[in-house]
Amino acid sequence: MFMLSVVFLNVFVDRFMEGGPLFMSLILICLLLAIAFLVMGFVNLKKDVLKSKKMTKLASDVSILGLVFGFLGSTIGMITAFDAIESIGGISQGMMAAGLKVAFLTTVFGCITFILPRIGIIILRGLQKG
Repeated sequence: MFMLSVVFLNVFVDRFMEGGPLFMSLILICLLLAIAFLVMGFVNLKKDVLKSKKMTKLASDVSILGLVFGFLGSTIGMITAFDAIESIGGISQGMMAAGLKVAFLTTVFGCITFILPRIGIIILRGLQKG
């Protein structure tokens, strides 16, 4: 069990670094902030509904920001890759596929950053109305 989690963590770290530390870090910060806002929203659900709704809104905004960072990182990565292809003059299909994979890592992580908090937001909004 421990070995499986270490392998999973190594794969995650490798993909994180492949996607580019700058944009992947920004997306990770958005994910952590969204989760923190959701936790505060659930904690304040019974005590202060107004504050809970504010935390829900902040979680929503931050998760959308993570999604946008993902698309921006992907777009900048593609532009950089196409600049490199242009300067070299031509590349193999394998190199092109590897470049596209790396460019889409930020998009995938941005989508995850959007989807996971969105599930919590839906649940929290349902509890706030009840």
